Amino acid sequence: MIEASDAVVLTRLRDFLSTTELADGGRLPPERELAQSLDVGRAALRKALATLQAEGTVWRHVGKGTFTGERPIDTVADINAMVQRTNPLEVMAARIAFEPEVARYAALHATASQVAEMRSCVLKAQQAPTWRQYEQWDNKLHRTIGEASQNSLLLGLLDTLNAVRRAVNWGRLRDTPVRPPADHHSFEEHARIVEAIADRDGAGAVDAMRRHLRSVETHMRNRI
Repeated sequence: MIEASDAVVLTRLRDFLSTTELADGGRLPPERELAQSLDVGRAALRKALATLQAEGTVWRHVGKGTFTGERPIDTVADINAMVQRTNPLEVMAARIAFEPEVARYAALHATASQVAEMRSCVLKAQQAPTWRQYEQWDNKLHRTIGEASQNSLLLGLLDTLNAVRRAVNWGRLRDTPVRPPADHHSFEEHARIVEAIADRDGAGAVDAMRRHLRSVETHMRNRI
């Protein structure tokens, strides 16, 4: 095998992450398997993974593997305890109380590149061929909004909330097996949130995020 350049390996890895359905929790395949799948050397793969880890695209847990997203706050015992005490509707209520204010800060502080990333997430969520890929882009959109707040504590709290949300297992509430329908409510709602942020409209971002989360809550209640 001819060794691919670092840039090529990184591109292949990014493409893999954007197009592949990963197991629950977003865990990547083992290094040996991933290197074979991408047709790259393991040393080059490790460098690419290190680059993505520095960007916050993936994180590593010794003994468990590499996962998409940024490492949650290391309070695993506390998160597990919260998971045991809560349920999807309680998590939804916490999101409604918290995320609209994160959107307000994002409207004040988002960079042009972050707004562009949000728009990309909206588009890719609309085009997702499966629920899992839709949820990956939905999660990335909401986290990018958190990053755009430019407040590390708000982002850390958002990551903790999302760790609980993932553990509660939203997928069990899905009543359609393939992908979101073309008229899925979140598509327009996501676009409104992002455009309010792009317009520096803090009150509009709060309102759009709250409306979106309440819509998610309503659909969830209808499935329970």
